[in-house]
Amino acid sequence: MSERLVVIGGDAAGMAAASQARRLKGPGELEITAFERGRFSSYSACGIPYWVGGDVSGRDELIARSPEEHRARGIGLRTRTEVTEIDLAGQRVRSRDLAVGTEEWTGFDKLVIATGARPRRPAVPGIDAAGVHGVQTLEDGQALLDSLATSAGRRAVVVGAGYIGVEMAEALLNRGYEVTVLNRGEQPMATLDPDMGRLVHAAMDGLGIRTVGSAAVTKILTDDAGRVRAVATDTGEHPADVVVLGTGVVPETSLAGAAGLPLGTHGGLLTDLAMRVRGQENVWAGGDCVEVLDLVSGRERHVPLGTHANKQGQVIGSNVGGDYATFPGVVGTAVSKVCDLEIARTGLREKDAREAGLRYVTVTVESTSRAGYYPGAAPMTVKMLAERRTGRLLGVQIVGREGAAKRVDVAAVALTAGMTVERMTALDLGYAPPFSPVWDPVLIAAGRGGGGFGGGGSPRPPSRRRAGVRPPCARGRTRPGGSGRRGPWTA
Repeated sequence: MSERLVVIGGDAAGMAAASQARRLKGPGELEITAFERGRFSSYSACGIPYWVGGDVSGRDELIARSPEEHRARGIGLRTRTEVTEIDLAGQRVRSRDLAVGTEEWTGFDKLVIATGARPRRPAVPGIDAAGVHGVQTLEDGQALLDSLATSAGRRAVVVGAGYIGVEMAEALLNRGYEVTVLNRGEQPMATLDPDMGRLVHAAMDGLGIRTVGSAAVTKILTDDAGRVRAVATDTGEHPADVVVLGTGVVPETSLAGAAGLPLGTHGGLLTDLAMRVRGQENVWAGGDCVEVLDLVSGRERHVPLGTHANKQGQVIGSNVGGDYATFPGVVGTAVSKVCDLEIARTGLREKDAREAGLRYVTVTVESTSRAGYYPGAAPMTVKMLAERRTGRLLGVQIVGREGAAKRVDVAAVALTAGMTVERMTALDLGYAPPFSPVWDPVLIAAGRGGGGFGGGGSPRPPSRRRAGVRPPCARGRTRPGGSGRRGPWTA
């Protein structure tokens, strides 16, 4: 008799788990039933801003595998069906068909929870008014596009200046809207330190995106027809014909919590290295609904990214299917952009390092994306954190133009390997004038702090005046100071 696998959630983690389990076990060995409350499966929510902005031609371009394709591969995917209860003792889940309202129980031998995350919505009057949109699902993206098509005006307000907020600001700017971004913090991109966030702020202002910091939304104002007309904050009102919420997400674990499964300090499910829910033998969880180990700080974090969700799904599917795989943790790597400005980070911010009780030092340097004399060289600012005394790399943030964002991958590898900044300076990275200065910007930052380049001196970024490129949004700095071979990393 075949085992029964039930998967709750039909996007990245859930369907990656189901697909991997199906590769390992045929229908005669494993019966797979998956529930998805939406109409779509296995799609890129990260691509929604680029669809809205017109960079992606249509919704279907974001779908990796349709429900019909999953079913053809032997996965019983039920769309528009929401799981409303998990009965662990009885090994069954209750589901509701959202089209007709009927309910039924489905038994399982193994269960995968991949319920994702839900958007934060400010608890203010008018938040559900017409013209106010979240952008979590493909249905949300289509609703926003429909709203833009019928909007009489061209004023947009984005609430929140994280990844989604900044990306949606660019999308709306591309649509010809006058864009205002309201942010609770002083600077956009709270995943960066404030000094690096200022570079993003200046660039957004230069693009014509008005960014208002320290602005807490207090009310959504509407017209006589009930449609949004303005967003009120504690400092003033901002006219709006459409409002997009980019206020972040929290783990969607209400179902798991009601079943008594363990949740962490951030509200996400807690799992072991095999992505098995702690204290459970036959229950796994992955994706935006879980907390993961931060390999740098040693603490649990909630990091809702599609890269992690797909990897965790693969791990779960392997374990469900009889193999063995693990997900050791993350270093917190993420990249984004606003128009031609690229934004990247990995590891810890200064705030994170302080909260983890780490003594650290920082270095901020300016360099260019290519050799300074090569046409098209663009400015780049790199900030690096390292542990005082040991020199262990703790984090890197990069803001710049062409070629800036993916340089963070070098730092992500170094963090995963537990490298010191001194060891980083010996990395044998590729060089040619069209791709990099002779000293890569990441290595310049490592060398400025730790020396180790021979001759006792740290490499200097190329002169911007000689390179003939425009200066960055703001000048960088080195903190704390240190000249000589040891540098601030080992001070």
